[in-house]
Amino acid sequence: MIEINLLPGARKKTKAAGGGSKVDLKAMMASLGERFKDPWLGIGVGGLVVGVLAIAAMFLLQGSKAKTLDERLQAAVQDSIKNAGLVKQLQKAQAQRDSITRQMAIIAAIDGERFVWPHVLDEVSRALPTYTWLRSVTQSSAAATVSPEVVASGTAPRLTLRVVGITVDLQALTIFMKQLEASEFIENVTIAGTQATQSEGKTVTEFTLDMAYSKPPKSAIRTVPLTIAVR
Repeated sequence: MIEINLLPGARKKTKAAGGGSKVDLKAMMASLGERFKDPWLGIGVGGLVVGVLAIAAMFLLQGSKAKTLDERLQAAVQDSIKNAGLVKQLQKAQAQRDSITRQMAIIAAIDGERFVWPHVLDEVSRALPTYTWLRSVTQSSAAATVSPEVVASGTAPRLTLRVVGITVDLQALTIFMKQLEASEFIENVTIAGTQATQSEGKTVTEFTLDMAYSKPPKSAIRTVPLTIAVR
């Protein structure tokens, strides 16, 4: 069948009208190629791509670190639970040690006070001159029951003494007082009174001395008691 086109150009318009709905990929690629010839646009697109990749890498890295930290936290919690019992035992042992230390200090303080009277009598006997005798050595301070803690703290009441004796020479009494003051265990020696009296048909001087016990340094402590003459 032969077809004759009586209207030249109409077919071309129809084809052109029908082909307008088709996508010209070649033209689009050419257009994109023309656009990417702009360097700033290329830099922007490249920066965007790099940014997206960096964000993705950081997200993965942070996730890995978070997982590692979580594992370490769990391990630390387990170690803490395991060590809690050891810490309690250590604290209990330290408390027992401190208690024993305090008790030993108290015992040492009380033990040091056991020899107060032997030291006092020893020093009085050493200081006693010739032709002088003692009648009594008594405690003049009020006797009180002191707890071991008070003894250990060093706040126990001070011990004061009263010595009563006789002498045939007043100069001997002066020597006696000086020698008592020279002792590291005795201080504040004073005369409470003197009077003349008869002893075995002779006139003698009876004297009363007051003094206080002084705690000496450890180097001065002697534990060998001496016997004193008391009439």
